[in-house]
Amino acid sequence: MIGYGFMGRVHTNAYKRVNDFFPELKYRPILQAVCGRDETKVKAFAEQWGYASHETDWQQLVAREDIDAVDICVPNNLHKEIAIAVAKAGKMVLCEKPLAMDVAGGEEMCQAVEDAGVANTVWYNYRRIPAVSLAKQLVDEGKLGRIYHYRSNFLQDWTIATDVPQGGAATWRLDSAAAGSGVTGDLLAHCIDTAIWLNGSIKDVSAMTETFVKERMHAETKKVESVGIDDACAFMCHFENGSLGLFESTRYARGHKALYTLEINGANASIRWDLHDLNRLEYFDHADDSNVRGWRSIHITEGEMPYMDKWWVPGLSIGYEHSFIHQVADFLANLESGQPTSPTFREALETQAVCDAVLKSGSERAWVNL
Repeated sequence: MIGYGFMGRVHTNAYKRVNDFFPELKYRPILQAVCGRDETKVKAFAEQWGYASHETDWQQLVAREDIDAVDICVPNNLHKEIAIAVAKAGKMVLCEKPLAMDVAGGEEMCQAVEDAGVANTVWYNYRRIPAVSLAKQLVDEGKLGRIYHYRSNFLQDWTIATDVPQGGAATWRLDSAAAGSGVTGDLLAHCIDTAIWLNGSIKDVSAMTETFVKERMHAETKKVESVGIDDACAFMCHFENGSLGLFESTRYARGHKALYTLEINGANASIRWDLHDLNRLEYFDHADDSNVRGWRSIHITEGEMPYMDKWWVPGLSIGYEHSFIHQVADFLANLESGQPTSPTFREALETQAVCDAVLKSGSERAWVNL
């Protein structure tokens, strides 16, 4: 594991729990080493979470012969260099989203893992929330019919205060040099990945972006510097299947900490999902008798539903962290069968291309084709 922040904790939890609930898996993750620049903090993390050792130089970790897979949980500007080095070392690589800073960097990463023939995946975990996985089943089964509309948003409010700094360990997402973009790469990337997975490729985009606070103090230099990331973004798009898309993301929606929603409207039925009520999928079927026709709320706890046979009895819910356990379980199962684990680097590159097009459109105030 490279990185020991929020995602490092979430991923580590998944590695520790996966075989408890998926005992049939042949492979078992061993927490061999965690890497971070601050030796005191990374050592404490290793001791708390049960890693056998710690490193302060990621290159030394990658070179170790007792490491089979490397999980990249560091700021976006470090993804490419580390992932390429891991692939060249012949090791499996799991990378946090977004894949890269831009398509060009992502393509280099794809070439590296493909040339090396190593297993790879990107942590777009929302695919593996059971309600979202069930939505995928309904779409693939044709229950919705022809799709007309896809809409999604991801709203937060944590950067509204003007005294929030940019840069540093806690707020690197506000520093364009480390993050590449703001809400587009951090939040909309999740919405875009899920949309492509559920509804197919995006053909073109028309976007608007805004940076509300133009200058912030940098946490490391203590200097007031220009802000280069987008605080808010909204875009329209056409999907290849002819449907229309509408997406919105912001960190300036007071009262919302992590409101991620999606809705799909088809000729026969509609579905919608809300992260704040993640164990429910709302479903409207026009084929129902008119006297009982209406939105129904499906509680995702039955054993027949995606992943739920691994957890509790019907009626009892699971949480956000379980989506990461599911991704690890799929990754380990696919190692046995020799199958790739979606999204692979190559699949995540499509989301990166949409993000790049959205930023280009917002800057040029014009439609951009993919």
